Amino acid sequence: MSPNPILGVFLHWLGGLASASFYVPFRKVRAWSWETYWLVGGVVSWIVAPWLIASALTPHLGSVLAGTQPITLLWVFGFGILWGFGGLTFGLTMRYLGLGLGMAVALGYTAVFGTLVPPLVRGQFGTLLTQRSGQVILAGVAVCALGIVIAGAAGVSKERDLTVEEQKAAIPEFHLRLGLAVATFSGIMSACFAFGLAAGDPMKTLAVQRGSAPMWQGLPVLIVLLAGGFVTNAAWCLVMHTRHRSFAEYLRIPPAAGNNRILPWNYIFSALAGFTWYLQFFFYTMGESQMGKRYGFSSWTLHMASIIVFSTLWGIALHEWRGAGVRTKMLVGLTLLILVGSTLIVGYGNLLAVNAQP
Repeated sequence: MSPNPILGVFLHWLGGLASASFYVPFRKVRAWSWETYWLVGGVVSWIVAPWLIASALTPHLGSVLAGTQPITLLWVFGFGILWGFGGLTFGLTMRYLGLGLGMAVALGYTAVFGTLVPPLVRGQFGTLLTQRSGQVILAGVAVCALGIVIAGAAGVSKERDLTVEEQKAAIPEFHLRLGLAVATFSGIMSACFAFGLAAGDPMKTLAVQRGSAPMWQGLPVLIVLLAGGFVTNAAWCLVMHTRHRSFAEYLRIPPAAGNNRILPWNYIFSALAGFTWYLQFFFYTMGESQMGKRYGFSSWTLHMASIIVFSTLWGIALHEWRGAGVRTKMLVGLTLLILVGSTLIVGYGNLLAVNAQP
C-alpha cells in the first residue's frame, strides 16, 4: 500500500482531537485525589487499551514481541520511562495553566524536540536542507513553532486581562509561574515518546513481516513504550497515596465529600479519560504509516499542532478565555489559523516526498 499523506494528516487530526479531549472526563470525577483518578485512567491508557487493541489487530502479537531484539525493547521501554515523567507533570500543567495555555506551552517544547531530534540522530537533517520536500517540511515546523509562541503570548495576555478572582473562577488552581516551569519540564520529557517510537522501528518491520497491515504496525511498539510510562506514573501515584493517605479512595468516598454512589461513576469517567488518551496514539501510529518512511518524523509536528488547536477550542468551550480582552482573543484566533496552516504545509511537504519517489 502506497503512503497517503492526505489520509495521514486526517488521522493525525483525529489523534489530536482525542488527546485534547482526554482531560474533559476527569472534570466529572468527584471526591478523589489527583493520584487516584490519574492512576485509574493510566491503567486503562497504558496497560489495558494497548494490549486489547494490539491483540485484536496484530497477527502473531506474541511472536512479534518475542522476536524483537532485547536491546530494541530496552530502548523503547527506557524512553517510555523518561516520557512518563513528562506525562506525569502534564496533568499538573493542566491544573495550573488550564487546557488552552497548558497544552500550548508543554506541547510547544514537545513539538520542537520530538520533531527535530530524530532526523538529527539519524543523519537526515542535511537531506532536509537540500531537498524541496524537506525544506517545505522544515518551513511547516517553523510555522508550527510560531503558532506555539503566539499561543503562549495569548496566555500571558489573558493573565493581564483578568483579575485574580476571575482567573481562579476559570482555573481554580491557576498559577502562571509554577505552571510554566512544570510545562517546560513536561514538554521536554514528553518528546521522549517520539524517540521511543523511532527506536521501535525494528518492531514495526517485524510486525509487517508477521502479517500485520502497515496501518497497524506501530501497535506492538505502544505496548512496550506505554508500559515504561506506566512504571513512572504508578510509582509517583503510590508516593502521593502514601503522603496523602488516599489509598482508601478506591473503595469508598469519604462521608464528608459525598455519597458513595458516585464511586462507580468515578471509575467510569477515569476509564473513559484513559481510553480517550490512548486513542491519540492509536490514530498517531496509523497516521505515521501514511506519511512515508523518508519524513515520517514530521508526524510529530502534525500531532502536536492538532492537539493545540483542539485544546484551544476546548478552552473556549469551557470558558477558560471568558473575560479576556479583544487583543487576547485575536491572538487565540491567530494561533488557530497559523497551526492549521502548519499542518497543511507539513502534509504538502510529505506529499512532495511521496510523489518524488520512483
